Amino acid sequence: MRAFSLILTAATAAVAVATPALAQTDPNPSPPITNPADNNRITVAVGVASLPDYEGADSNSFTPAGAVIGTVRGHDFFTRGTQLYVNLIPNTGNVGINYELGVIGAVRTDRTGKVDNRQVRALGKIDTAYEVGGYVGIGKTGVITSDYDTLTARVAYVHDVSGTYDSYVITPQVNYTTPLSVRTLVSLGVAADYVGKGYGRTYSSVTPIGTLASGLRTYDIDDSGFRRVNASFFVLQSLSGDLRHGFGIGAGVLYGRMLGKYKDSPIVADVGSADQWMGAAGLTYTF
Repeated sequence: MRAFSLILTAATAAVAVATPALAQTDPNPSPPITNPADNNRITVAVGVASLPDYEGADSNSFTPAGAVIGTVRGHDFFTRGTQLYVNLIPNTGNVGINYELGVIGAVRTDRTGKVDNRQVRALGKIDTAYEVGGYVGIGKTGVITSDYDTLTARVAYVHDVSGTYDSYVITPQVNYTTPLSVRTLVSLGVAADYVGKGYGRTYSSVTPIGTLASGLRTYDIDDSGFRRVNASFFVLQSLSGDLRHGFGIGAGVLYGRMLGKYKDSPIVADVGSADQWMGAAGLTYTF
């Protein structure tokens, strides 16, 4: 679910931000929105994703996936993987600059279920982590190719409140989106994760007891740092003739690269891979 939501949200979020610009490409545009309460729109997506068995695994499996994004009374919200973002600043719907200041609620499910790799499975399951946090961002339409493309920069912070890894994750994100028409949109994105000490100890370290159980070498991470960088590409095509309502189809790919000491962990370097490929395709409906 995480891969599909990350890729799809990048594109559908841009549809919400760029809706006024899309309206200008429409030969029969609707009247401009002057009241944020009238700018209500929700997009639901379901599909299938190919993603690694765990973060750092060297094999993928297919899984059902989904995402949701929308605007209610001017407030944007969207899922990014297993995170829910809600913008507290109303979006007026005007072309130009849009600001974000929001809250995040999330769950982290890495290695909480079945792991195919025998040695990593022997390390045992990790409890689900519950996270809360916030984000700030800014987006602008009319950047490079036309008056209708959108560039968004955002920084998110979440902290584990469940005691699973008892640390934090900071995620800078940049996304560029351009509508080719009111029917077709393409999106490019990059993001990175900077994690605290507790994250590395929980998800990347192997204790001496873990070595006895799994045969993996003992490994410890006791500092913070950049764990991973991602790049994504997505195409969204309307089936109704307008990206702002009705059915659509989308497909995309996300490449992730594990970094530094997290790349050198035995669950990655010895039995996994630092290169993480994810793909997704699905059906969307906007109302």
